Parts: sequence; structure tokens; C-alpha cells
Amino acid sequence: MDVQLSPLDEDFGDPGPRERLMRAAEVHIAQAGLSVSLRDIALGAGIRNNSAVNYHFGDREGLIEAIVVTRAEHTERARVEALATLPDDAPLRDLVSLLVVPFLTVPYLEGATHYARFLDQVRTHSVYSRAVEDPERFPVSREIMRRIRRHLDLPDDVRRRRLFALSTVLFALAADRERAIAEKRPAYEPDEVTDMLVGLLGAA
Repeated sequence: MDVQLSPLDEDFGDPGPRERLMRAAEVHIAQAGLSVSLRDIALGAGIRNNSAVNYHFGDREGLIEAIVVTRAEHTERARVEALATLPDDAPLRDLVSLLVVPFLTVPYLEGATHYARFLDQVRTHSVYSRAVEDPERFPVSREIMRRIRRHLDLPDDVRRRRLFALSTVLFALAADRERAIAEKRPAYEPDEVTDMLVGLLGAA
């Protein structure tokens, strides 16, 4: 199944200070890690006010959460219509593709350049866990994972490890793909990533 992405409504061509701070933080955290100073993030956004991050996000954790949630919400929207076209018993590969393709495309349609490498830095941070595990958020992604889980005829503990590995490997491959694109090297295509993850889930 080829995932079809609907056009996004927002205009990302002329970002305001809040959006510029998120974009700068994405790049700086991807390159320098979570210890990067808020001053450097503000300067990277073209803002000389050192308290700009605190004004717009409260603190560093608020900034990280805003990036994670904003990107994930846009990716989630891209999955809504595609999921509606799938039968309840859709093949495993179609479900994995619905996780992979928007994740590897939507942020970059919005101008992202370091999103996957940013996630590689923050995914073990508690604020990331709080953002993505909030039961009120991302119902489509939760439904996709529920359907994937049904395909895995494995003991419960093995199934949990496979699903954890799914996100770990996806994030790592996405970061490698992003680096390859930046360095103008051959990069993984979304279909290739999908096939690798299906193989991981179904391995004996």
C-alpha cells in the first residue's frame, strides 16, 4: 500500500518567533545534545532576547515537548485518512508503512532538516515519554500499534520487546537516513525501512 499524504493547511513559509525557536532547538539539540544553552537556541532563531525560550515555552522541557508534540500531531493528521481506507484486518506491512511513511516525510515537507537526529537525542528523556504516552494524544498511532500487535503471534514478553525494538530501529534508521540526505549520500527509502521493520517484527 502506498500512503497518500493530504496537503497541510498551515503556511510554514514565514514562521513567527515560537516556530523559529522550535526549528533552532531541533537543529542545535540534534548537533550538540540536550546541554545546548537556551541562549544559543535563541540566537540560532535570530532572537537576541535570552529569555525568549522561557517566555514562549516556560523552560527547556517545555520547548522539547512542544517540538515533539507539534511534529507528532502533524504526522498523526497524515495518518488519519490513510487508516480510514484500511480494513480492520489489513496486512502487517500496510500497517507498518502507515507508521513509517508519514514519519519519514511529513516533517521534511514542513522544512525540517534535523528532526530525526533531534529525536535520537531526546527519546530517552522523561519529557519525551510524557508527551507520547499521554493517553489523550495520538489515537490514530495507538490504533495502528494495536492492529500491529494483533499480527504478532508471540509470547507477551517477546511481543513487548519486538514493539519496543520497532520504535528503536525506526528512530535509528530515520536518523541515518537524515544524515545521508544531508551529506548527499544514498539514503534509505521509506519502503526499504518498512520492509526491514516488518522483517524485525516477524522474525522467528
